[in-house]
Amino acid sequence: MSAAVSAELLDRFTAIVGEKHALRSEADLAPHLIENRGLYHGSSPLLLKPGNVEEVSAIMKLASETGTAVVPQTGNTGLVGGQTPREGKSDIIISLERMNRIRDVDPVANILVADGGAILAEVQKAAEAHGRLFPLSLGSEGSCRIGGNLSTNAGGTAVLAYGNMRQLCLGLEVVLPTGEIWDGLRRLKKDNTGYDLRDLFIGAEGTLGIITGAVLKLFPQPLGRQVAFAGLKSPEDALAFFNLAGSLCGTSLTGFELMPRFGVEITSKHIEGVRDPLESPHPWYVLIDISTSDSAETAERMMNALLEKGFEEGLVQDATIAASVAQQQALWHMRESMSDAQKPEGGSIKHDVSVPVSRIPHFMAEAAEAVMAAMPGARICAFGHMGDGNIHYNISQPVGADKAAFIGRWREMNKIVHGLVRAHGGSISAEHGIGQLKRDELASIRSEIEMDLMHRIKRAFDPAAIMNPGKVISLD
Repeated sequence: MSAAVSAELLDRFTAIVGEKHALRSEADLAPHLIENRGLYHGSSPLLLKPGNVEEVSAIMKLASETGTAVVPQTGNTGLVGGQTPREGKSDIIISLERMNRIRDVDPVANILVADGGAILAEVQKAAEAHGRLFPLSLGSEGSCRIGGNLSTNAGGTAVLAYGNMRQLCLGLEVVLPTGEIWDGLRRLKKDNTGYDLRDLFIGAEGTLGIITGAVLKLFPQPLGRQVAFAGLKSPEDALAFFNLAGSLCGTSLTGFELMPRFGVEITSKHIEGVRDPLESPHPWYVLIDISTSDSAETAERMMNALLEKGFEEGLVQDATIAASVAQQQALWHMRESMSDAQKPEGGSIKHDVSVPVSRIPHFMAEAAEAVMAAMPGARICAFGHMGDGNIHYNISQPVGADKAAFIGRWREMNKIVHGLVRAHGGSISAEHGIGQLKRDELASIRSEIEMDLMHRIKRAFDPAAIMNPGKVISLD
């Protein structure tokens, strides 16, 4: 798989999709050879854009026959290099951007069937057009695609109420490394007939097959929604406030996001249209989202009662409630832009981790102490989905520091943060996946039997090791 692919073989692959849908020039390939943060640069002689599952199947049959490595790519928004071809190799990229259809929407059964290349925002719109909600929401929803969302088991901001992609999917259509097509587009919520093959492909990051279609769960559109932004003293107070919100709001609590002062400052500074929602600064903030099935009045009463109780118990220092849909969107825009706001501040070392919700304050305190001891002047931007324990523990370089030297300490900072995550019974990858970035670390956090089982599954599905090689686990 390291040898160059012959021109004759490239022509055979191209013939499957047609010259119009095959990219070979350096300029055309360039955007597909680098991941979002620039951590990985790959190489490829060819990118193919199949238009249907039969063409994907034909590509994989030829790849299997010739031992050609392939890399599935959807929106190219991944953050661990799972969608990036290997450097110095001849991996062929398979892009699903043409396979972007919404195949069916069944509002009675609350089901939507989509191609693997369907853009997440278009799926949301299709559901809304039928009075339904597809709840997955990500900052990249305008460009990320369903196949990639499933392959990374994406979570987003609504996991608290609706779960991640594994919980939002009923069935899959998958092209295997051999080119065989598994039609598992079942619309059943209850089906206990043998092994659940669907769950093997969700979260596999394209290492077992290419997801070309999916049956997704829909939900009734909430009739009432209210969003508020509150300032607090500490993560301990945020945890107490979250417990209070769960008690008072129950399943109507659909979002509870934790943010530090530094994150609000840089987002207000660098992101157009974002401003600090409160008059005075506070060390920490939470964004609360309440959705109700009956009316806007119910959501408003619930939010007012929650904030009133939060003030009474000394947990909330100040708060504002969105007075319009535009203000609701503005508050969420701040949260979703927080990662991008770090770019103008220089280098950023990022961690997508999760710990048990009750351990978040302890983890935050210990991690801050350890990081600052190792790197005085570092600026910590730890934010995320407090309701499900997922914290994006990002570290911005000290003011005036050399960016390259700072990024060069990535592994060192990983070791510190991930060590504390493991000590608290957490995970080093909450929703971004393993890809290339965390592949070598995976074996250190999983038991020997777990790694052996993963290798057995990989060999069973992909004995020639042509399916997204070098990602998640290695058969070398």
